[in-house]
Amino acid sequence: MILSRRVDNNLNWEYSLSSILDSAYNGIIAVDKDGYIVVFNKPAREIFRLLKDVGGMHIQEIMPESCLPVVLHAGIPATGQKVTINGRECIANSTPIIKDGEVVGAVAVLEDMNAFQEIIDEMVSVKESRGILETVLSNAHEGIVVTDKDGHIEICNEAFCSFLRLNKEKVMSKDISVVLPELQIKRVLDSGEHQLAEPIQIKGSDVIVSIIPIFHENELSGAVGKLRFKPVYEMDLLVNQVNTLKSKLEYYKDQLEKVSGAKYKVENIVGKSQVILQLKETIKKVANGDSTILLRGESGTGRELFAHAIHLESSRKHGPFVRVNCSAVPENLIDAELFGLAERTVSGTLRHGQIGKFELADQGTIFIDDIGAVSPSLQAKIMNVMQTREIKRIGDERTKIVDVRIIAATKQNLDEMVKQNLFREDLYYRLNVLTFYIPPLRDRREDLEPLINFMIEKYNNEYGKKVIGISSEVYNIFIKHTWPGNVREMDSVMERIFNVIEDQIIQPHHLPVYLKKMSQAQLQINDRISLKTILEDTERNALIQALQRTGGNKVKAAKTLGISRAGLYQKLEKYHLLEE
Repeated sequence: MILSRRVDNNLNWEYSLSSILDSAYNGIIAVDKDGYIVVFNKPAREIFRLLKDVGGMHIQEIMPESCLPVVLHAGIPATGQKVTINGRECIANSTPIIKDGEVVGAVAVLEDMNAFQEIIDEMVSVKESRGILETVLSNAHEGIVVTDKDGHIEICNEAFCSFLRLNKEKVMSKDISVVLPELQIKRVLDSGEHQLAEPIQIKGSDVIVSIIPIFHENELSGAVGKLRFKPVYEMDLLVNQVNTLKSKLEYYKDQLEKVSGAKYKVENIVGKSQVILQLKETIKKVANGDSTILLRGESGTGRELFAHAIHLESSRKHGPFVRVNCSAVPENLIDAELFGLAERTVSGTLRHGQIGKFELADQGTIFIDDIGAVSPSLQAKIMNVMQTREIKRIGDERTKIVDVRIIAATKQNLDEMVKQNLFREDLYYRLNVLTFYIPPLRDRREDLEPLINFMIEKYNNEYGKKVIGISSEVYNIFIKHTWPGNVREMDSVMERIFNVIEDQIIQPHHLPVYLKKMSQAQLQINDRISLKTILEDTERNALIQALQRTGGNKVKAAKTLGISRAGLYQKLEKYHLLEE
């Protein structure tokens, strides 16, 4: 009897928990440690307009932009993510599920801001709305304040007053701009446009603020502000409940690598050299097309940064941006990485397949880095995708149409690889529709100054330092250094400096040992630099600049320099510039 009672109680508990989740106002999604869905409540299904059960599917099949894979990987909450689902604006707050010190899953709560607006619209049309609204808001954990069209406080809940240490009776009818100027509700009242999940600081604390204008009969009648003071730690009970269910579910074992979206825009590309400015302008012109783009340049020059910028300037910017580094994935796995795996049966058990990067990038952009590293057989499959827009998972006979734009990148000389039959000629010409060459840092030293300023600001914010610049000695060292690792090396040097510096000016003794040694050696040989060396350096730089201005057109470059084409080729060969 005891055993029977325990089983019944467990069944009742599971049923009750399911009912509780479905009765919640917000959408609730929980995933296991591999990102597969174990909880997807009724409000979540309504937000996504789903009729079928999605349990067991990977979260990125349902919500590619979800923060849950990042939360699983980092083990820390992510709050205030703005997402648009079926035309409805939502705020997603995610937190990891931690058991015995290990991340075993994650939970996301979706707040439908459109539904919030609809509730407000309904309330303002009813005479008793004020009393109802005050009752609802007094039980909210977030701070809520409601103003009239002039910004005077009409309603504020206990959480709002308690956090801000305000006397509720004294602030009623006061101007919100006087009571809490940081909130800037009047900006929303003036524009009539809502503000969602903006992080601000109030009285030394980080707060996530959403402000929604209130319209009555198409006229602005006020605004409601919602303040979230802390991450959703109050979800601990729900997390424990999900852990109980988790042990009773069968999970998918094949892990799908999480995919990040693009985050760098054209304005994030730092530089004032003519070649960088021209590249940025050209990107804006060609980004909206669907032509394949090939980015060439040495390691560390920022090829991926340019790929991000192209995607975000294009009409596909709201679609996925999927990255794959061919040299970072073992050769025997890169095929499955790009094209995916079909479902298969192992020992009588159905094993679900894996989504490939081409499928994940559907309606968006795929960035294939170091494409020169792929095998000839895989080159043929990539070529087929470019021609037919069809992909086929490994082990599957079915094909699927995908709409993707391909941006490829390489640090290798593909022209030479084609000559040596290491790279398919037809694929090379398919990739070479639009080619951008990103020159190394040593050939655009005028970019050093803006890069230095950018990195000082970046690491000041990251490390809480107050560095204001570099000394003339350090600047001379930076100018003379060849930067073989390009911008990536420079970023690494600056990060190392900020780990040790306590001063406001970066001095030579703050530099890594190899730069200090190089600077000492350089000082010793400076007096022995010959006129011939100076002239050769000047001539080499002139050749590079001419090629950059003409987009690599050697006939135009020769004309610009006032020499014959044969003379240009001789000089390019002399300075080993033919591959550039």
